[in-house]
Amino acid sequence: MKWFKITPLDVLLFRDGKPFSPGERAWAGSIFPPPSHALVGAIRGLIQSDINLKLKGVFLTFNNELYFPFPLSYDRECLCKTDNVLTPIPLIPLSWDNHHPLHNLLETDPNRPQPMVFQNEPCFDNNSEPNYPAYLNYQTILEYLENGHISAKTWEKIPKTFSIPWQIETRSHNSIDQETGQVLDADGYFVENAIRLQEGWSLAISIEAKDEKELLNLSENSYSIRLGGEGHYAILESCQQLGEQWQKIQKVSQVNYKKSGKKIAYLVTPGVFERRQKQYNDHSYCKASPWEWTTAYPSNPNQEKGCLVSFVTDKPLVISNRMRFNDNISTPAPQVYAAPAGSVYYLEAEQEITLFQDNSTSQRIQRWRDLGYSEFFWISYPNFIKE
Repeated sequence: MKWFKITPLDVLLFRDGKPFSPGERAWAGSIFPPPSHALVGAIRGLIQSDINLKLKGVFLTFNNELYFPFPLSYDRECLCKTDNVLTPIPLIPLSWDNHHPLHNLLETDPNRPQPMVFQNEPCFDNNSEPNYPAYLNYQTILEYLENGHISAKTWEKIPKTFSIPWQIETRSHNSIDQETGQVLDADGYFVENAIRLQEGWSLAISIEAKDEKELLNLSENSYSIRLGGEGHYAILESCQQLGEQWQKIQKVSQVNYKKSGKKIAYLVTPGVFERRQKQYNDHSYCKASPWEWTTAYPSNPNQEKGCLVSFVTDKPLVISNRMRFNDNISTPAPQVYAAPAGSVYYLEAEQEITLFQDNSTSQRIQRWRDLGYSEFFWISYPNFIKE
């Protein structure tokens, strides 16, 4: 498995859908970090082959260090003071906090995810709130996996100069009639957002051929690839340091995964959790958590106990339109919705937690995993130190 970083030479365009209808003004948004299938297309175009690829990522990197999305198990807006440092407050399920005033007092629906509560009292001093970034570096995330929490000393070292390491540039597209000087109605007028990474930042992915018999003809040299819309270029170059960091994180994560009891699953790439529903004509439906993770506290004593206690997530990402056959393709295609990277799942299990996506023989499910979606890091909850 080889790791690479991709450095844009200019802006990047990853449109989230059809940008406009002729004769109408419209906006075209841009998805970033980019969807994995855009990167697969760029790599295939480079090697001039349609071999099946396996990806890890997409992540970000700065100075050859991996960066991962901010875990939503911490609240970036509500802060508490620890060792004279304002730090994000950890969120935990109410049923896990025996010291919370509402523990055993608030009646909850056992068939639903447990309500989340602050582990510490928040400090609402808006004048002194630091702006914690949306991505944390490898050393911070490694500490999170090893200890179950991020120390105040580490929070203090995190730069707070930006929220996201890219800028959004708004650009208009139109054709002008040379005689009248007005926009041609036939071409329409639309505005779209382009992404410009800040200096020193790059995308990070690992690439390998899915079939071991096939060779991925990528050497240690740097390559120029076309990436995204409008034919913008980027530099693809090998980076061994990223692979070493990934191996260290995976080693700690797998040890935590095999432990029993309470644990946290931290989603580091968008999670595609879909299942075909027979009662709805075999249409696929997506949800914010894996379908096989059922409630850990079922109300029916005859119901099998699951592992999911609760989870923290954000609005879903639209990452792709589904392929349809023998259908009216003139109408908008249904979308695939993914849980955003950074989502966190709180689990309880006495045995190893299984994931259908890692054991399924379904080519459709495996395709999402091959593209790097639904990648989890695992944290053992008993190591959590209450600050």
